[in-house]
Amino acid sequence: MNRTDRLDFIGRVIVNYHRIRFFVTQPILPLPPFTLHTMNQLFARLAVAMPLAIATLATVSAEDSSASKDFPASTVAQLVQDGIQAQKCPGAVVSVNFRGQTIYQAAFGNRELEPQRKPMTVDTVFDLASLTKPIATATSVMILADEGKLSLTAPVSEYLPEFAVHDKQSVTIEHLLLHTSGLIPDNGMSDYQGTHAESIANLMSQKLRSPPGTRFRYSDVGFLVLGELVHQVSGMPLDQFTQKRIFAPLQMNDTGYRSTGENDDRCATTQQREGHWMRGEVHDPRAYALGGVAGHAGLFSTADDLSRFANAMVNAGQTNDAIQTNQVRLFSKATFEAMTSPIEVPGKSADQIQFRSRGWDKRSAYSSNRGKSMTDAAFGHGGFTGTALWIDPELKLSVIFLSNRVHPNGKGSVNSLAGEIGTIAADWAAQQLSISEESSTPHPVAGNQ
Repeated sequence: MNRTDRLDFIGRVIVNYHRIRFFVTQPILPLPPFTLHTMNQLFARLAVAMPLAIATLATVSAEDSSASKDFPASTVAQLVQDGIQAQKCPGAVVSVNFRGQTIYQAAFGNRELEPQRKPMTVDTVFDLASLTKPIATATSVMILADEGKLSLTAPVSEYLPEFAVHDKQSVTIEHLLLHTSGLIPDNGMSDYQGTHAESIANLMSQKLRSPPGTRFRYSDVGFLVLGELVHQVSGMPLDQFTQKRIFAPLQMNDTGYRSTGENDDRCATTQQREGHWMRGEVHDPRAYALGGVAGHAGLFSTADDLSRFANAMVNAGQTNDAIQTNQVRLFSKATFEAMTSPIEVPGKSADQIQFRSRGWDKRSAYSSNRGKSMTDAAFGHGGFTGTALWIDPELKLSVIFLSNRVHPNGKGSVNSLAGEIGTIAADWAAQQLSISEESSTPHPVAGNQ
């Protein structure tokens, strides 16, 4: 980098240094005149300013390097910054992928406010919470189904005989994937006070609240059972199976389950547990009680890694993009369609129409984080900690919103914010596809009169 480039870079950092001054509790000293003669002094000052400036500098860099210059980056940035000001979350990372390319990625705010302020960066590792359900558990189930190792319409008790107690013989794997099994949302924490084996036994002995297939009731219990199903059918614990069959092949190097108590400074901080701040430790209490590995929660990841997964899912479960260096197929196109096609599920009343798919949300009471202009092909999911991923194969689009909205006091709320960003991205993608179609349509050439 020559001197001119270095000066330009420093100037941009200084701009961001002042843009984030509202995050600083102590007064900001005036900077010396910006000349070549003060280069050394500026570098000394930047050593102090850089940790604060990097959060907004990430936004500038992402916008400058976007594959599409007309993506409404400033609109998205303003939405997130307004959300942070409104205390919807302390910080966030947003990533938008189109046709296999990351066309927008930016970090905002902070990944930790307490016990000390730490800026958000695009490589921050997030507790995905319930995004674990589709990405780890449901994808694993569909891989096993694709290989003929299980049938989605088969009773769960065919693979987990202990599950059959209390009249659960008719509950199928598909019921669990659709949240129509009749199981309760969550069982009591007292069920997890014994050994791991005792906790799983308590899980299998849960009673039904309603007959299978008669009502959609979002259930962590159902996906905990699915996690055990993957273990039983594959012969590998869920964390090992997902690492071998999903994350390693897709080069998702920062994705996986984490052992309880594992601390990583790159992780976004959530809340306090037993006198310490959770950072790299699963937030969900049941997943924590099970050692950090569970079918409903426990997965950690980054925006880049989720982009790899999303790009494969945009392409029917197979990699075909600029990020991936080798071709990977998670499952067949038929299995992909079986996983993501809309299925109407019964709500609380007969007139409440909701659509889910096998492991994913489509249009339901949980879809406030969905872009309103996404197509019927879109599928996605959210997580309690403030995460959301929506994928629209028809628009060749994925939108990733990652935050630690529960930090520090559990009062944040980001679903509507994620949905607004999804709408902006979907509108833009639809416009790009329309322009592409118009440019590729042959126009008649007027002949000689």
